[in-house]
Amino acid sequence: MSRMFPDGTGPAADPAGSHFERRIRSFQPRRSRVTTGQAEALRRRWPAWGLDIDGQRILDLDEIFGGLPAVLEIGFGMGEATARMAAADPGTGILAADVHTPGQGNLLRLAEEHGLSNIRVANGDAIILLREMLAPAALAGMRVYFPDPWPKKRHQKRRLIQPEFLTLAAERMKPGAVLHCATDWEPYAEQMLDVLTAHPGFENTQEDGGYAPRPDFRPLTRFEGQGLDKGHVVHDLLFRRVP
Repeated sequence: MSRMFPDGTGPAADPAGSHFERRIRSFQPRRSRVTTGQAEALRRRWPAWGLDIDGQRILDLDEIFGGLPAVLEIGFGMGEATARMAAADPGTGILAADVHTPGQGNLLRLAEEHGLSNIRVANGDAIILLREMLAPAALAGMRVYFPDPWPKKRHQKRRLIQPEFLTLAAERMKPGAVLHCATDWEPYAEQMLDVLTAHPGFENTQEDGGYAPRPDFRPLTRFEGQGLDKGHVVHDLLFRRVP
């Protein structure tokens, strides 16, 4: 990575280094090939639309997004859904965090091609971003779509949606902001519903206290379509930050 993008011309291999304790990671590292088009998009747009999660500064989201309300999306895959949401809602800034370099390049390519100036790509661990780089009540919303389900019982402590994460998320969200989660892994959906319902910082937007229908603003992704073809059931959860 450092040879591909020297001197800050692209995402750093490990922007936070070993400076911060990471009990829960927001990601599982993935290694795959960066295409020429993705690399070129990173070199062109990273200086203006990318940032490394180094934990060394507090981000001014008003400055970054020109005063637009900012939503944090944790994990965006190849970025197709993120780009579609940004195009459909130009009045909202999307801070999209991931560690997958091909996906970062693809999202920047899509943003460039479609003139989407309301997207910024953050490289690194979203836990460090939340804990070290965002001010209290900085976010107008948060999206966590199809996080790693860690299906093996001994690995379930690594799941992102846990009380500790929700407390941190609540501190960074404005009152009334919505945390939107989606998963096609039934046991994880049940855990999400349990811990979100129990957390004092959030309330379910659904009167029956259950899952929500997929809202129109969340596009059906290729990954989701593949799961549906296999008979998976996708659950959406929309919980509002309470004062």
